[in-house]
Amino acid sequence: MFCFDKSLSLQFTKYLIVLFTNRDIADYYNQTQPHYQLWWKLEKALAVHYGIWYPETSNFVEALQNTNKAMLQLAGDFKSPRILDAGCGVGGSSFFLAKMIDARVTGITLSEKQLTFALEQMANSPLHKLVDFKLEDYAQTSFPDQTFDVVWAIESITSAQDKAKFANEANRILKPGGVLVMADYFRIPEKTDKYNWLEKWRQTWSLAPIITLGEFKIILENEGLKFDKAQDFTREITPTSRRMFYASLAAAIPSVLYNTFHDTSKFAKTHYKSGFYQYRALKKGLWRYQLLRFVKH
Repeated sequence: MFCFDKSLSLQFTKYLIVLFTNRDIADYYNQTQPHYQLWWKLEKALAVHYGIWYPETSNFVEALQNTNKAMLQLAGDFKSPRILDAGCGVGGSSFFLAKMIDARVTGITLSEKQLTFALEQMANSPLHKLVDFKLEDYAQTSFPDQTFDVVWAIESITSAQDKAKFANEANRILKPGGVLVMADYFRIPEKTDKYNWLEKWRQTWSLAPIITLGEFKIILENEGLKFDKAQDFTREITPTSRRMFYASLAAAIPSVLYNTFHDTSKFAKTHYKSGFYQYRALKKGLWRYQLLRFVKH
């Protein structure tokens, strides 16, 4: 019933070369937004990323906000900066940055539903003069050269098939000395993924193949972004990963029953499995959660 058996590894092996287009990525977020609203406290947290748990963290929304705080601390000191929120989701980080450091923030997403949600939040926010949102591809934006002090990306670049193209665009739109700060997932090179947990996970989340941190650093440095610092938050996001695992189990039977009697869309049909896959991969030590800082030469 749960469809999490080991035989699935053979099924997924046949699809290792599957790559997702921008339309696929937009469809994933359009189709699964109701799931995030149900399980991720979307209206309150405005976040679709992992939360960072410290010993004193008291609840899930606080953990989600901790991710923004850790990212901001890593980014460094800026006075009223111009920031691109690359893959902004429903706008939570954009509002956070405007509020905390008086930043002028443009958030971009591929998802029409995410854009609509973010614009609705902006219309009711006292920060609306500092924040705006657009439907754009972060690897090919409409912004002039040297527009931004910071490019901010939480768990969005892992969806980019061509990471060199993203890095080249980030380098183009950053001012000299500008910073790319990001959080994302990276494969551990020495680990064998016997049951293809990472592949199963990425296919239910419309991700690109998950690469190692070393591979990623080489790609970005080749495009003119100098690696500056990395912080490992794998332990701190593990409670969020576990939360996703339990949500996956809770949603399994209702999802299977619903899919049996309804014509469910592609990603919405299998999304409940993703929480299981990512947690199994984490417990096997196949990936780590890293916050990274790069500086434009």
